[in-house]
Amino acid sequence: MEERAQVTSVDAIEAFRASLIIFLTKARPTLEEVCNEVVRTKLWLQNDQRNFWENQMRLRKRELERAQAELFSARLSRLQQATGVQELALHKAQRAIREAEAKLATIKKWEHELENRSEPLVRMVDQLHGYLTTDMARAVAYLVQVVQTLEAYAESSKPSFAPAQALPATPDEGTTPQQ
Repeated sequence: MEERAQVTSVDAIEAFRASLIIFLTKARPTLEEVCNEVVRTKLWLQNDQRNFWENQMRLRKRELERAQAELFSARLSRLQQATGVQELALHKAQRAIREAEAKLATIKKWEHELENRSEPLVRMVDQLHGYLTTDMARAVAYLVQVVQTLEAYAESSKPSFAPAQALPATPDEGTTPQQ
């Protein structure tokens, strides 16, 4: 009881393969961009922001030293009004130092937090990227093979429309068959 499949078109498989290729060409760069953005953010935190606030700390410490020296000079000269202005400048410089210290502490905290929060997600994105790069590439190649196999099968199952060969005549009464 041999039944043959009725393969008439492989267009749906071809359309799926084309859609899969389009999806892969869009998904892989997107995943790469996600990973690159995480790396850029880490570098921004670790380098740019840390350097900026360390430089700010140095500048603000110099300003604090200058304000302390001016206050000390004003106290030595015993100018009461000038001492008040220098004390305000000193307090302002101290606040600026505390702000820079808080910013550096926040940067250190977020470097650690970003690493802890992003690492598992980046690993999953990398796995997905690997899946799309290797397994889905194999799937596209497999779909090509499926289409070729189905097309070959469809060709072999088509009835042949070649002109009929001359059939040997049936022996009639009185004629002898040719050998």
